[in-house]
Amino acid sequence: MILIVDSGSTKSDWMAVDSNGKQLLEKIRTKGLNPAILSQKKLKKTIKKSSSLMKHREQVTHVFFYGAGCGTEKPKILLSLVLQEMFLNAQIEINEDTLAAVRACIDYNDQAAVVCIMGTGSNCSYFDGVRLHQRVKSLGYTIMDDASGNYYGKQLIRDFYFNHMPEDIKISFEDKYNMDSDYIKFNLYKQPKPNTYLANFAEFMFLNKDSEYIRNLIKSGIKKFAENMIFQYQNELRTVPVHFAGSIAFFSQEEVIQVAKEMDFNVGNFVRRPIDKLVNYHIKNLKKAVS
Repeated sequence: MILIVDSGSTKSDWMAVDSNGKQLLEKIRTKGLNPAILSQKKLKKTIKKSSSLMKHREQVTHVFFYGAGCGTEKPKILLSLVLQEMFLNAQIEINEDTLAAVRACIDYNDQAAVVCIMGTGSNCSYFDGVRLHQRVKSLGYTIMDDASGNYYGKQLIRDFYFNHMPEDIKISFEDKYNMDSDYIKFNLYKQPKPNTYLANFAEFMFLNKDSEYIRNLIKSGIKKFAENMIFQYQNELRTVPVHFAGSIAFFSQEEVIQVAKEMDFNVGNFVRRPIDKLVNYHIKNLKKAVS
C-alpha cells in the first residue's frame, strides 16, 4: 500500500493506492500536519485519530508526504520520526508543499514554470525542469502569506473593526461570524493554529463576490502576492507560465487572470487539490524505478 499525502496547516488529504494506482481506501482526511507549528505529540495524536490509517498501517510500503512547514530541516526530521513510528514497514519521503504544487500543476515532468500556492498560507517557487528554486524564505502567516486564506481573514477582520467595510457587507459578516473582540483575541492568542482560524473567514469573500469591495480586496491581495513573490522570478516570467494551486487561487481565478493582464505575466493551470495528480506522478515514477 502506498500513501500519498498533501498536507496544509488546515487539513491533510491521504490517498491509499496500490502499485498500479488503484485506489484501495476512500480518501482519508485528517487535520493539518504542519511540523513547524505542531509538536511531535500533536502530530502523532492527529494521525492516530484516523482509524483507517491505524488499521492498515502495517501494510504501508511507501509514504510520500508533501506538507506546509516541511521546507526546513528541523521540522522535516520531526515529521519523519513521527511517520516512521506510525508506519514501521514504509519508506518515508517528505517534501515541502511547493513541490506538490509543482508536480500537480506542470503539464509534463520537465516543464519549467513559476508555481504558486494560495491556500491557508501562500508561497511561490520556480521549477527549472529539474530543481526547485525559492528566492524568499517564508516567515509564516504573521509577516508573509499575502493572498492566502489567513491573509484575507486578517484583512476582513481589520476592515470590520476599522469601519472600512460597506454597511451591508459588515452586517452580513457579523451575522456569519462571532465578532466579539474577546472571542477573536482568544482564538488568535490563546488557541492553537491561529492561521487556520483566520483562514476560515476567507470563505465569506467567495460567498459575496458580487460586492465591489470584495472583488477589490481579492485583487489587492493578489497584486501584493505578485509584487512580493511572483516577481522574484522576473527574468523567468518572460518565458514560462505561472501555475496556481490551492483553494484561494482556484476560487479567485477571475481576479488572478485580471491581475496577470495588468502586471503582464502568463497564467497557466489552476489546481484546487494537488493530491489526485500526485498519485499519477508517483505511480508512473515507481514503475520506472522497477523497470
